[in-house]
This record gives sequence, structure tokens and C-alpha cells, in this order.
Amino acid sequence: MQLDIIFENNYFVAIHKPSGLLSIPDRIGKELSLKDILKEKYGNIFTVHRLDKDTSGVIVFAKDEATHRSLSQMFEAREVKKIYHGLVYGVPVHTTGTIDVPIFAHPGKNGLMVTGNKGKPAITDYALVESFGKYAWMQFQIHTGRTHQIRLHMKYIGHSIVCDALYGNPAPLLLSSIKRNFKLAKAVEEEKPLLQRLALHATGLSFEWNNETFQLEAPIPKDLRAVLQQLRKW
Repeated sequence: MQLDIIFENNYFVAIHKPSGLLSIPDRIGKELSLKDILKEKYGNIFTVHRLDKDTSGVIVFAKDEATHRSLSQMFEAREVKKIYHGLVYGVPVHTTGTIDVPIFAHPGKNGLMVTGNKGKPAITDYALVESFGKYAWMQFQIHTGRTHQIRLHMKYIGHSIVCDALYGNPAPLLLSSIKRNFKLAKAVEEEKPLLQRLALHATGLSFEWNNETFQLEAPIPKDLRAVLQQLRKW
């Protein structure tokens, strides 16, 4: 697989991870992960943070133990600005807001998270970027790094991320759900989905490290840009 390297120096590497690729190996270990690919290229590589398998965007790996410790501490101390973009169902009543709702692991279902007072603190700022009636394009800034945080918080306020198989509607996004009077071409038996992956993207990370400011950005991927184009059109 061709790596999309956003930035690299002697200490760490920032990658634009595609949707559908694990950040690190899962417990079963049968599926290829980004870390596996990086290990082949660099030998030793260290996990600083993670993205969900179906989330695309910028992710950082350290090249040595000292950098790993330093960057990991920055993430834990909330010294890294983390920006995401995503498409949600419906349009939130407030154009901006903060969701401050704790998150913890589901007691009975492995890999699922839930919101509730027993959980660890989780804070997400959101802002409406574009409204499309049935859908909204949103920007998120997360101040904590809980598993599935944005997905759970948007579900909590009633606007789950499009194509979220765990916390929302897993159905693919179809042009027929956007375009009025949509008609399938006679030669085509089945409508091809516009999008069938989680509509969430890690757009940017920014932090100060070793007396230097780093602003790492991953452009919105082609599939999400195509969906936005259709929403603007119809």
C-alpha cells in the first residue's frame, strides 16, 4: 500500500490514513494495519494515538521511545489541537456548542462505548459548517481522546455521523436520498452508493514541540468531497 506521508522528520511521521485501514493491529491480528506497513518501512515505530478503522485523516507515529513518551504526554495533557470534519444526519438546533458527557466501555458488548456518569471525561466542541436540510457538514474539536468520542457525542445530541454502523444508521448514502425525482438508468439494476464508509475525517493536528510549531493537515478525501458536491447541487 502506498503511504500518504503528510510530514516526516527524524523523530516522527504523520500519515494521511485512508478509511478502512486499522491504525494498529487488533487483538486477532489477522488484518493489515497502518502500523504493520510503517514497521516494514521504518523498523521500530511507536503508537502515539489512534484513529478508528473507518475514520480517515492525519495520524502520528513516533520513531523512537523518547519522542513517543514526549508526544504521548502532550496528547494526554490536552496540548494537541485536534480538528475533525464529518457529515451528520439532520441539522443541530445550535450552530455551535460543547458536549461534555463522560464515556466508558459498554459492560456487555466488546468494542462498544456508551455515555454515562460512570465514564471518563469527554469534551467535544462542534460547529456547523454547511447545512443541507437532511444533512449537515460539521467541524469538531476534541479536547479529550476517548474511543469513538465524536460518534457517541453526536449520537447523544441526536445527530449521528452518516454511515455509522455502531452508533447510527449503517445504510450507505445514496443519490436517491438527496436528489428529488431521482430515476435509475434503465440499464442499471442497482443504485451505486455515493458513500458507504463512516463520514468522519481527522483534518488536522497542531502542537508545539521542541520549540517548533507543527500544523499537520490531511485534505478532505475524494469520496467525502464528492458527497458534498452532490449535496450542494441538489
